[in-house]
Amino acid sequence: MKILVTGNCGYIGSITSQLLLQQGPEIIGIDNLSTGFEQNVSKDIEFHQVDVNDHEKLTPLMKDTHAVIHFAAKTSVAESVSFPNLYYSNNVEGSKSLLKAMRNSNTRKLIFSSSAAVYGVQGILPIKENDLCSPINPYGMNKLETEKNISTFCQQSDSGAVSLRYFNVAGALKVPKTWLRERHDPETHLVPNILNSNKENPLKIFGTNFNTTDGTCIRDYVHVADIARAHILALENVVAGENQIINIGSGKGYSVLEVFKTAEKVINRNIPVNFVERREGDPDRLVADIRKAKEVLNWEPEFTLLDMIRDAYQAITEDSHK
Repeated sequence: MKILVTGNCGYIGSITSQLLLQQGPEIIGIDNLSTGFEQNVSKDIEFHQVDVNDHEKLTPLMKDTHAVIHFAAKTSVAESVSFPNLYYSNNVEGSKSLLKAMRNSNTRKLIFSSSAAVYGVQGILPIKENDLCSPINPYGMNKLETEKNISTFCQQSDSGAVSLRYFNVAGALKVPKTWLRERHDPETHLVPNILNSNKENPLKIFGTNFNTTDGTCIRDYVHVADIARAHILALENVVAGENQIINIGSGKGYSVLEVFKTAEKVINRNIPVNFVERREGDPDRLVADIRKAKEVLNWEPEFTLLDMIRDAYQAITEDSHK
């Protein structure tokens, strides 16, 4: 069995490929290396530096391919607001190009890395897959439009897809000689920013007056290995003619202060922090309903918040000692 992974050099793409290798399929990885790192690619993967917008190069790479797992995308919400055309070209047009290459090569299975950003701000929790989607930024709009394009593709070509909407990803994966971890520039995610904070650059916690137990907002965090495992399980649950939408999350969520205090326990020291005004539009809670993932994929998270932060910290620490 041969599987093509787009965005193979990125954070989640590289870890999914690593776990997938353990199950025996042949993997072809593609990445344009605009944000990914070629050193993330295992020597057991056939790697090509190709952009997803180049469907003419993609099509021959898909010959005899059983399925595609599609991670290639720009992922910064803030950047998507500043450069909406760039994000549309890369995320929407790039995915259209991929679908065209799939059609040309007769590849019938697709697992799409979507996002909870498609939901926008929801009033009723936990968030279900059939809740109204009202994305509030170009990144979320891109993901939702791509989901719709995939659904049309499945109906017209008798192909099948699973689109996984996941929330906040954290953690790292140990592989021979190194760790696969987050390396965003700039870094906007909470866990690495907590672990990288210092007296000169303290962590900022936005708001302490949310309607939650400790006053900080609650978000859904999942270990990157759990996310990767969900993509692999989805490969065996594709239904022809349908794009199944499935949430991946913790099912309960963690407050920012809970994440912060857990990190202090992991590293066994106080972390510099500044409490600042909450950001406009930040909801009190965003938590996924993951019952469908349990029923369809037989998936639920195996790792805890402590696991996520411990692995991320070990990865950063070992990298800094090299």
